[in-house]
Amino acid sequence: MHGPVLEGRGDFGEWRDAARAALAANIPPEAIDWRLRDDEAGLLDFAGEPLPMPRPGEIQVSVPSAFVALAQAVICHSDKGRFALLYRLLWRLRQDRALLQFKSDPDVSQARLLEKSVRRDCHKMTAFVRFKELLLPQGQGGRRRFVAWFEPDHFIVEREAPFFQRRFTDMDWLIATPQGSARWDGSVLQTSREAAAKPDLTDETDDLWRTYYANIFNPARLKIKAMTAEMPKKYWKNLPEADLIPGLILGAEARVLDMAAKAASQPQPFHHRLQAVAAAAREEVLSAEPDGSLASLRRQAGQCTRCPLHCKATQTVFGEGPEDADVMIVGEQPGDHEDLAGKPFLGPAGQLFDRTLGEIGVDRRRLYVTNAVKHFKYETRGKRRIHQRPDAGEVQQCRWWLSQEIALVQPKLIVAMGATALYALTGGKEKVTDVRSRPLPMQEGRTLFVTVHPSYLLRLPDAQAKHAEILLFKKDMEFIRSFE
Repeated sequence: MHGPVLEGRGDFGEWRDAARAALAANIPPEAIDWRLRDDEAGLLDFAGEPLPMPRPGEIQVSVPSAFVALAQAVICHSDKGRFALLYRLLWRLRQDRALLQFKSDPDVSQARLLEKSVRRDCHKMTAFVRFKELLLPQGQGGRRRFVAWFEPDHFIVEREAPFFQRRFTDMDWLIATPQGSARWDGSVLQTSREAAAKPDLTDETDDLWRTYYANIFNPARLKIKAMTAEMPKKYWKNLPEADLIPGLILGAEARVLDMAAKAASQPQPFHHRLQAVAAAAREEVLSAEPDGSLASLRRQAGQCTRCPLHCKATQTVFGEGPEDADVMIVGEQPGDHEDLAGKPFLGPAGQLFDRTLGEIGVDRRRLYVTNAVKHFKYETRGKRRIHQRPDAGEVQQCRWWLSQEIALVQPKLIVAMGATALYALTGGKEKVTDVRSRPLPMQEGRTLFVTVHPSYLLRLPDAQAKHAEILLFKKDMEFIRSFE
């Protein structure tokens, strides 16, 4: 039994040299007992043979580059079995160079797990190293000096030191850990694999960190499992703001209720000005008499309160287009962009609609474009307004306005985009897929043509399926040309 003794503190070179020597001597993995120098108890009763020293030029090992990258990460792990695992892979790679592609192989799977753990430890180091300035004479060239303490799980200091050198190149710093240290003085990056003692790093900036963290903590977005996964408790003892976390968690529910109570009496900050403009416009037309035109109908719709949707929406989004248009496009409801601008089909779905019309040679200005529901229905998530589908009652309340638009425009063709538009026009509950791309007769000699809403195309995750659906939607739109 051969027994190479390694320092085992993240030095890839020492394992590589020992592995090369073992391969040169054709020693199989089961004949090697890899040892760490710190395992004194194990060394006292160890009687293994050292690896034979190869002759110059005798070692010729060729491995895939992927193995080198994998081994450089795994060698930083603290698992004592990593040396034997890597040597087994190296031994097997001589016979099968594609070995690393077999993820189900036990050795490959174990190596990938160790690699993942090392990479996660590296990520945590870049996230949780906290520098403190030393009140000492400044370094060369008037550079300020900083020190940090971190407790990694693995031997990653030498691996991550270049990251800190690139990011904090304008200051002198020392990162001390139980697994080694790294130092940068503005010209030379030095690393040590010796364990360091923890310095006392408490100072007045700790209170600043606590104040900052308490103010950015959002109780409405609290997810304890996700938080502890990203910032495990083992790091809390070295972060001054972490001692606030238990209290912030306990008070989160009360703070959320308080935020909700305040929000109920406050207007939405991003559209209250537009609401005021719309309200002023409604006041101007209160005494206006309807004259049977689209302009008059639009003014009346601006003060619609038929359903609760008007309470949160910025304004009514009425139809737009020629009063004698032969084709009427009916969408589902305004989106965020349309709600703020007061015009239909302006957002991402409207842009896709416009591009499609341009590709088939149809001028949108000759179409009358409207929605089945005239107010934007949404729920607030943080600063975003997330679209919600109108329910049947809201569609029925808004159907009166759509009927008036149809009666005034008198279109020959009505294109229903999406299930909400189809329901508003027919009152039935047919699926869009059941009647899509087929001309359907309507009253007064009109034709109904059903297709999907452009927003459906934007939500498709699969690129190939999206491309096929966009082509089908384009083909649907070509039906419009025969009615222009």
